[in-house]
Amino acid sequence: MSAEAPIEADLAIVGAGGAGLYAALTAAEQGARVALVSATPLAQTASYWAQGGLAAALGADDSRERHYMDTIAAGRGTVRPAAAYVLCDEAPARVRDLQRRGVSFDVDADGELLLGLEGGHSTRRVAHAGGSATGRRVVRELSAAVAREPRIQVIEGRRAASLWLDDGRCVGVVCEDGTATVARAVALASGGAAALWSRTTNPPGSVGSGLLLAHLAGAALADLEFVQFHPTAVVGVRGREGYLITEAIRGEGAHLLDAAGERFVDELAPRDEVALAIQAKLTEGRVTSVALDMRAVDPGHFPNVVTALREAGIDPTREPIPVAPAAHYMMGGIATDLLGRSSVPGLYAVGECACTGLHGANRLASNSLSECFVYGRRAALAALEEPPLVVPDSPRPTDRLPEVTAATRAAMWRLAGIERTAAGLRELSGDAHPLARLVAVSALARRESRGTHRRLDFPELDPALDLQHAVVRPGAEPALERWW
Repeated sequence: MSAEAPIEADLAIVGAGGAGLYAALTAAEQGARVALVSATPLAQTASYWAQGGLAAALGADDSRERHYMDTIAAGRGTVRPAAAYVLCDEAPARVRDLQRRGVSFDVDADGELLLGLEGGHSTRRVAHAGGSATGRRVVRELSAAVAREPRIQVIEGRRAASLWLDDGRCVGVVCEDGTATVARAVALASGGAAALWSRTTNPPGSVGSGLLLAHLAGAALADLEFVQFHPTAVVGVRGREGYLITEAIRGEGAHLLDAAGERFVDELAPRDEVALAIQAKLTEGRVTSVALDMRAVDPGHFPNVVTALREAGIDPTREPIPVAPAAHYMMGGIATDLLGRSSVPGLYAVGECACTGLHGANRLASNSLSECFVYGRRAALAALEEPPLVVPDSPRPTDRLPEVTAATRAAMWRLAGIERTAAGLRELSGDAHPLARLVAVSALARRESRGTHRRLDFPELDPALDLQHAVVRPGAEPALERWW
């Protein structure tokens, strides 16, 4: 255990994905000292693998109002209106800023942004970089900028183990090896929790560590019952199990086919609809997959997808791809306001680990990357308004987060998957892992079916629960709260 003096900074950030990198650069450009804690080397985070793009009203036929209405519609009556307004209003400026920072988004022959169409969007508004390599290009450029910035100290290969509290305020973070950072504020940008489910599109580390760090420090969590199951993840292919086939491919004309070779769903409906339609086919036919046919799609638009599949023995230009839903994105997370502030003073959260209410019960495709940059900037600027750094007198914490077992992951898929029941959720509420238990009690509290949350015992949407969010505080049962 390290006994070295703690690193001092104005802002400590946990996580070096898109949200963490952008928040770090924003703070450094204000003259702040930043400590960036990353469990992996730069450019190897979950954001790196993001195939989606950035949703922003950039087209001549688009508007912020139209983007807002699509976001509201996709979220199934549970989107926080103010959070959606902020995202749709500020996303175009964040895309332009990324261009200024060196991110090369795809353009047409005239040099105009080549915007894609994805599920739930009423027009083309998704900016991509290298087709389905958007995350890779964005993270690469931001990582390089962070490495060049002298005000940012990157602490690589260290995993956060606990938050440091002093008189009720978050003043720092301690890593598993005892390395500590103290700061005016701490921002968690640690990603989501979809790898808690055994079938997932996420890397193994996406198990909600930031959510647990915050909750153990006293922060409220919200909307944990809402996890998005991506409809088209590869199934039954060795080496590519759970590999995500970007929705943009369906936007360019790929079709979903059942065992008879027939289309059975609008491929560009919101993700909850498509995932449920596929699940119905799997149950009806007692099969493990449906077919995604992209033979009519130009493979040059999605080179990394085509290459990855060919390496696994599938040529998508000649044969359909076996796909089925997989846990992909958690709409819930650390409850924050529109500046990223949690319920614990000095503690912020941005990106997938945060819950502003933006995504409601079903995230609109590609709003998540835009969220990283819109809210990453807002949180960084707000954090620098916190009181000046004072090195705490309280002892350095020595806690460690619990491991996630294969049994927990299997239970999450079986009991809190696409379809849930009260009996299954009550069983899950006794799981060994605390975050699995919190998901279960949150899902039990929402006695309806809405978006990605489907209760077989409560199959209908309850209008009385519009705008209601299940908020769980340490030591208390979830409480439904209305967010505007």
